[in-house]
Amino acid sequence: MKIDFTPHFKKYEEISSTADELFLRIQKEFPECVKCEVKCEDCCHALFDLSLIEAIYINHQFYKKFKGKEKEQLLDKSNRADRKTYQIKRKAFQDKESGKNEVDILVEMAAERVRCPLLNSEGMCDLYEYRPITCRLYGLPTAIGGIGHTCGRSGFVEGEQYPTVNLDIIQRKLYEISDEFVTGIHSKYVKMAEMLVPLSMAILTKYDEKYLGIIDEDEDPKKQG
Repeated sequence: MKIDFTPHFKKYEEISSTADELFLRIQKEFPECVKCEVKCEDCCHALFDLSLIEAIYINHQFYKKFKGKEKEQLLDKSNRADRKTYQIKRKAFQDKESGKNEVDILVEMAAERVRCPLLNSEGMCDLYEYRPITCRLYGLPTAIGGIGHTCGRSGFVEGEQYPTVNLDIIQRKLYEISDEFVTGIHSKYVKMAEMLVPLSMAILTKYDEKYLGIIDEDEDPKKQG
């Protein structure tokens, strides 16, 4: 079975384009507050996860662009970033198991720094055109799970009212595309659309038929008498 990602990638790109439009609108409205500039690396050390469709999309663009030695070097950087991310998440899990307040855990995780494997030595993104939506919105006031966040380098003042991007809405749309994809390929992993992974893992993963749990026609009980 050849997987056709095109319709799902198109829907993802529509959300990505909307994120770009939001950023430009708020930047134009509050130019003194949005401090993003070339070679600003603050967002390139933030800890966040990708939805299934975004992970597959970035993985697809990565392997399309990079070959040979350059690809191997980036995979090595991804491995190192992934190990560090795992350690941070393991500690967060242990803290939760020990009864620590979940909000406090999230605040601590937001303060953690992991260098993105796509950040090169010149302070630029090696896959900028296809960077995650979180990166596209970084620098603006955002909220997820009722908790607000603003880049520490921005000029947005705490307590003031600003347009705020609700990341819960964006994540819900990404989940819907992921779920539509999982249903469309008849994956045996029915809850795979709920998967969230860091960018480093998205790069390292091979999203083939085996990983995606695609059921052969002979195995599909719906097609059996």
